[in-house]
Amino acid sequence: MIGDTMRMVRLGLKSLMLHKLRSTLTTAGILFGVASVIAMLAVGEGASAETLKQYRDMGVTNVLVRSKKPEETQQTSSTSMMSILGYGLFYPEADRIQNLLPHATVVRAREFQRGIIRGENWSSTMIVGTEVAFLDVTNMKVHEGRWLTELDLQRQANVCVLGERLAKQLFPLENPIGHTILVGIEDRFEVVGVLAYQGRAASPNGTTLDECAFIPLSSSRRRFGDTVRNPSTNRYEMVELHEIKVKLPTMEEVETASAVIDYMLKPAHAAKKDTEITVPLELLQKAEATQKMFNLVLAVIASISLLVGGIGIMNVMLATVTERTREIGIRRALGAKKKHIVQQFLVEAGVLSALGGIVGVGLGVLVPWGIEHWFKQPTSIQPVHVLLAFCISAAVGIVFGLYPAWRAANMDPVEALRHE
Repeated sequence: MIGDTMRMVRLGLKSLMLHKLRSTLTTAGILFGVASVIAMLAVGEGASAETLKQYRDMGVTNVLVRSKKPEETQQTSSTSMMSILGYGLFYPEADRIQNLLPHATVVRAREFQRGIIRGENWSSTMIVGTEVAFLDVTNMKVHEGRWLTELDLQRQANVCVLGERLAKQLFPLENPIGHTILVGIEDRFEVVGVLAYQGRAASPNGTTLDECAFIPLSSSRRRFGDTVRNPSTNRYEMVELHEIKVKLPTMEEVETASAVIDYMLKPAHAAKKDTEITVPLELLQKAEATQKMFNLVLAVIASISLLVGGIGIMNVMLATVTERTREIGIRRALGAKKKHIVQQFLVEAGVLSALGGIVGVGLGVLVPWGIEHWFKQPTSIQPVHVLLAFCISAAVGIVFGLYPAWRAANMDPVEALRHE
C-alpha cells in the first residue's frame, strides 16, 4: 500500500516536472494564499494583543473612578480666570465606597504636574500622590529599593518612588536609591525605590507610569495642597482626588460594585458630570469580541487567495487531462481501473498544493518578522494559524483536483486511444 502510494507520488512529480513553469505558477497561487493567511492573522493578533494587555494591566477585578473636568459652555473672562475651578472626587467619597464595599481594596490617588531637578538633569512630569495598596491594585513591580509604606504616610515623609524612564533620565550614570531630588521650587524628596518597566499609561493625558514619580498621598496634600494650576489653561483648579481605584475579590462582584459606586456618586456629580467610571473587565470583553471578529474578517480575506490558488490548480489539472488523454486510454487498456486514474491525478493536485503550502508557511512566518523588525509593528504568530493555513491549502488541492480526476477516470478508453 505504502509502496503504491510512493510510486504514485513519484509518477505525479515526474509528470509535473515536464511542465516546470506551469507547475511553478500554479504552486505560487497556493504559496501566496497560505503566506497571506498566516501573515494577516499574525498582524491582527499583534495589533490586538497590546490593547488586551493594557486592559488586563488595569485589572479585571478593578473599578476605576476618575475625576473629569466639566465642559465649560461659556468663554471665561479675565476676572474668572483668577477664580478657582473646583470639581471631581472628594476624600469622604473614597471612605463611603470603602464602607459600602468592605471586602474591596480602595486606593486614592491625586496627580499634578511638576518640574523635577537632579543636578543638571531636569524633567517636567506627573507626580502621583497615593497609598500603599496602589502597587498591588495596579499590578506593578518594584525593580530596586522599596515601595511606599504606612509609616511614610503617617509621617508625611518626603520620600518618592521613580518610574523606570524617569529614573534613567534623572540618574543616567548612578543608582538613584538614597539620593535626593528637587520637586517644584523647594520640596526635596529622597528616592527610596525604582519601579520595574511598566509600558502603560498613567492617566488619560498620555504620561506613562515609567515617567511618573510616586509620593505618599499625605505628603502630597500637606506640601502641595489640593489646588493646582493647569498649565494648558493657566487656571487654578481644586481637585481633592483624581482617581479612586477599587479592587474587588472576584470578577463576579465587579458589575454589582460598579453599579453601587455609580448610584452613590450620582447625587453629587450628575449636574457637573465631573466623574467617570471605567470597568476594565467590560472593556476587555468588548476588545476580545472585536478581536475575534477582526481575525475572522482577516482570515476570510486571506482565504480568498487560497480559493484563487485552488481554481488555478483545477485549471491546470483540466489542461493536463486533455493533454494526456491518450496516456489515460493506454493505461485503461492495460487494465488500470478508474480508481487508479483518480488516485494519479489527485496525487498530482495534492503535490502541487502541498509544495505551495510548505513554502507558503515559510514565507508566512518570515513576513511578520520583517514587519516587526522594519516597521516596529508588533505581530504574533500562532501555531494553530500556521497548521490551519497548511491544512486548508492541502484540502484546497484535493477538492479542486476531484473534478479533473473524475473526468479523466470516466473517459471512454476507446475514444481516448483514438485521441491525437
